Amino acid sequence: MKIVIIKYNAGNVQSVQFALNRIGFEGLVSDEIKSIEKADKIIFPGVGEASTAMAYLKERKLDKVIQHLQQPVLGICLGMQLLCTSSEENNTNCLGIFNTKVKKFNTALKVPQIGWNFINTSASPLFNDLTEKTYAYFVHSYYAELCEHTTAKTDYGHYFSAALQYKNYYGVQFHPEKSAAAGEQILKNFLNL
Repeated sequence: MKIVIIKYNAGNVQSVQFALNRIGFEGLVSDEIKSIEKADKIIFPGVGEASTAMAYLKERKLDKVIQHLQQPVLGICLGMQLLCTSSEENNTNCLGIFNTKVKKFNTALKVPQIGWNFINTSASPLFNDLTEKTYAYFVHSYYAELCEHTTAKTDYGHYFSAALQYKNYYGVQFHPEKSAAAGEQILKNFLNL
């Protein structure tokens, strides 16, 4: 199986590679269009800032490539947010796969949210063999609103989308690569799609 991790000037690529290695897989880090299009599975990770990341994608014409992929795609954290319609982070227009907006937390709770929080999961293949209430590791200041594509939600001051799915596109706000056994199961489930 050919797994490509999209390189786009956002951090956390190495921890995704290490997580894949732990479950017996290799991931190629690339921003080359042909490599991405020929992959069996695509992981779109990210730790960074939305407008800078989108500028990098557009400059390399990766925005159009990502919007037309047919194979399973997993957006992680910023990667998931960039799959939404827009982000309040520097008023950024995003890729528009998931029909929801990304907003900045406005809560009395500490922002960014850093640490373990529960996710309420639904019947998505991404959550096979997990309990309905699973803990995952989060690091973020922005969140995707609940919408028709929400497959898991988390409460941090209010409920927001912890996971999204539309057709072959999957997204998680948390970091499966840092979420211990539950995160490994989610990565396995994605690779088994």
